[in-house]
Amino acid sequence: MKPFRISLINLLWLYLMFSEDNSGCCLDTVRQPPRSSISHLQAASDRQSLMVSWLINHDGLEGTVNEIQISRTENHTVIYSKNVSIPSADSDEYTWTWTSDLPLECADHSVRIRRFYNQSVSSPWSKWVTNYGVEVTETKIFPFQRVLREGSSAMFCCVPPVGVNITNITFMNMEYPLINIGARVKAIVVDNLTIPPPTIRPALLLGCGDTTNKMSHIWNYVSFPAQKPRNLTCVTSHMTTVTCTWDPGRNRYPYDSNKQTHTLHIENSDQAPINCEPTSCTFPAIPQLEEYKISVMVKDQLGEETESYSFNISERVFPVVELYRVSPEVTDTTVSWIIQGYLTQMNLVCQVTIDPDNTTEVNCKSVNGLCKVKLENLLPNTSYSTRVRCSVNGKKWGKWTQPKSFTTYPFVTLNLWRRIERMSDLQSRQVTLLWTLVPVSGATVNIQGYTIQWSQEGQNRTEWKGSGQTQAEVYIGPSQCNFTVQAVFHKAPSIVDHITIPKLDNRENLPIEKRLSSSIAGGFNLSWAEQDTATCGYTVEWCLMGNTVPCTLQWTKMLEGKNTLFLPASNFKAGCRYTFNIYGCTANEHRLLEIQTGYSQELEAVRPPRLVESPQSTPSSVTLEWHYDEDDPAHPGFITGYLVTVQEAGSNMLPGHTANMFNMSVADPRRKSVTIEGLKQSHEYAFSVRALTKVGPGETASITIRTRYNLDSAHLTMILIPILLLLGCTILLWPQRKILKRGLKEIFAYPVGMNIKISELDSFLHETVERVQPHKVEECISCDIEIINTHPPLNHTATLRDPGPLNTPPSPTSLSSFSSLSPFCLPVQDYRPQLVTLLCEGLALPQITHITNKTYFHSKVEDFSEPQEEVTFSEIKSSFEPSDCLQESCSVIYGYVSSDTL
Repeated sequence: MKPFRISLINLLWLYLMFSEDNSGCCLDTVRQPPRSSISHLQAASDRQSLMVSWLINHDGLEGTVNEIQISRTENHTVIYSKNVSIPSADSDEYTWTWTSDLPLECADHSVRIRRFYNQSVSSPWSKWVTNYGVEVTETKIFPFQRVLREGSSAMFCCVPPVGVNITNITFMNMEYPLINIGARVKAIVVDNLTIPPPTIRPALLLGCGDTTNKMSHIWNYVSFPAQKPRNLTCVTSHMTTVTCTWDPGRNRYPYDSNKQTHTLHIENSDQAPINCEPTSCTFPAIPQLEEYKISVMVKDQLGEETESYSFNISERVFPVVELYRVSPEVTDTTVSWIIQGYLTQMNLVCQVTIDPDNTTEVNCKSVNGLCKVKLENLLPNTSYSTRVRCSVNGKKWGKWTQPKSFTTYPFVTLNLWRRIERMSDLQSRQVTLLWTLVPVSGATVNIQGYTIQWSQEGQNRTEWKGSGQTQAEVYIGPSQCNFTVQAVFHKAPSIVDHITIPKLDNRENLPIEKRLSSSIAGGFNLSWAEQDTATCGYTVEWCLMGNTVPCTLQWTKMLEGKNTLFLPASNFKAGCRYTFNIYGCTANEHRLLEIQTGYSQELEAVRPPRLVESPQSTPSSVTLEWHYDEDDPAHPGFITGYLVTVQEAGSNMLPGHTANMFNMSVADPRRKSVTIEGLKQSHEYAFSVRALTKVGPGETASITIRTRYNLDSAHLTMILIPILLLLGCTILLWPQRKILKRGLKEIFAYPVGMNIKISELDSFLHETVERVQPHKVEECISCDIEIINTHPPLNHTATLRDPGPLNTPPSPTSLSSFSSLSPFCLPVQDYRPQLVTLLCEGLALPQITHITNKTYFHSKVEDFSEPQEEVTFSEIKSSFEPSDCLQESCSVIYGYVSSDTL
């Protein structure tokens, strides 16, 4: 029935259309659709939009189209026209929005509407509905402080008051061509708007000049519209709240004027929209709701965007961890954390990491939500940072906590040692405890002080020492004593070391001292026999300045099984002797095992020996003797022997010349004498002695010695000369032997009347032999016989004395006195060896000959204590006949004759 009715109406409509022009009757008003009317016109100046609303006529006619026209200014110049089809709707009013390119404030904008049926029959136009522009009393620029879309084109206008005309418009200080909008309003168009860089003010400057020579300025802004959230995700940390996060997209400048709003909607609940932050949103969890459907809408002045997301809350648990405490030690630390929420019934797994890249995974089953773990194998005095994260069942890991830094404590050891000295009563001892703190890598420690405790025979005592002290003196008895030293720090655990002093043992024997060989590079290479009883290692002690007093004790401890130690030369002084005591550590004592002494570097500048004066000598050898303490610890090196240098002295000898110098070595440092053979008699030699070390000879001690004269050759010469003279005289006088024989008979004939008893002569000779035989034959110090003739005054006695040295003992008897001579006999004023001639005037005196035999003593200082041998004196007188005095001269002959000639 309905199709039939439609067909009938269409035929009637066609009939009317074709019959309109022919008949010209007044049926037109009946056939024309009714006039449309605009029910509401609303302007949105911030968006430059007009919202037009009109009533819908539900007349049942299909194909209805509405034509809309928009005019500008009071002249109703149509600037926009559009046909709008209205979809089927139950509403009685329809709203249509139009956006103007020109700000609505710049001019009047009017709207009218009419209806079309089948694109041919139109209704009358509605009345113009106008949105009026602004009326100003001074020039205004539009738009004003508005956010404009980036990349779009914008139209800016200047509205002057009545009677004023616009002369120019500038954009960013650049003048643009003017566009006339009505009678007074001028405008410009700017294409492709860009956001100013953040280095300058992020705004657009517009200027407008008028005929009053007044310039107006305003600011506008450029931004980009809202962006759709990306990577939207939601998590919960403790099942009570849900946090959703997203990526907001393009970053905005800090001073962007396009303010945005973010709203979250839970679509499957009746909860109100939730205002959010630009990148996240937190809302309370809905009890008993597992599946969530949410949407996030971002809205600003340039538009809006929406993103949707669905999730199951039980699968989106990300535990939130709060670091509670980090407790560092020397090589480990304990990390504690708290898990927020009620997740203790779940299977929580946590990861704890220590930079760099050291992660430990632990299960947390704490009832109160506090978990902790001990991280080991850390380095002492080292800075670390730690952080923690947790998950449920190891699926979704929560965020890492903020790193928390800490520093492990320095590795400090307390090195304790002792020095024991026995007191004068032999039953008490003074124990000096010495200790040092040994930090790793030179770390500094803040120490409060030291607590010293010791116990002996059930008695305990305690003493406190300040942080700057490193030793303590304690007096103990003969029994065993245990000592404990505890170092107390400000922010670190205390460390303790202990040592045991054994009971006094009077039977303890010191080991034999061993010598160390120094190396070219210096330093000490210590080694000792390994002891099975040394269960806790070894200790090596020495004095810082060697064997000098006082001793600043140094020590080092070695681990069990290590019996070698190298000490570099930089810690020792060259030429200084050091003694090392090596102790073996047992459970109850430190027992002295070895004593080693040596030099890190030996030197050759040792002190010279002290030579013995007046050494023994022969015509061909000299025996040198000296004094020297070869074991003196002050020596800069071990004495290995002596070097003796012999050089012949003389004006024609060059010092140091190899032709007149030779060396002798004494390899035994305890031998302090040497005999040099093969020397020349009665020659001077320069002898020098130097002590030898490993690196060479030391300082020189010198002495000059003359060898003795060979008396045996002198005696032989004295014998041969008279024999040769006698032989020569015999040969010469042999032809006159008869005459000579007759003369000798006359001289040596036995005097008539002289009675010589043979028995008395034998007795005298025997007595002489007995007196001479006990005398010791010694060498004569002086072989020179000197005779001094003097003229003593008359009636005075002249005594002849030995011209030898002052230390020669005087003769026990005086020589012959000149008082026995005649006052007319005076000594001749001349000096002749072995002869003094006296001239006699007047009486003839008998000749007197004095022969004195003197024994000289040894000149050594040590021989002075020997008993002195008596000096023998013999006087031989001979008388001459009175006729002999007629020669008017007489002689006194005297001299010294060695006792071995008697």
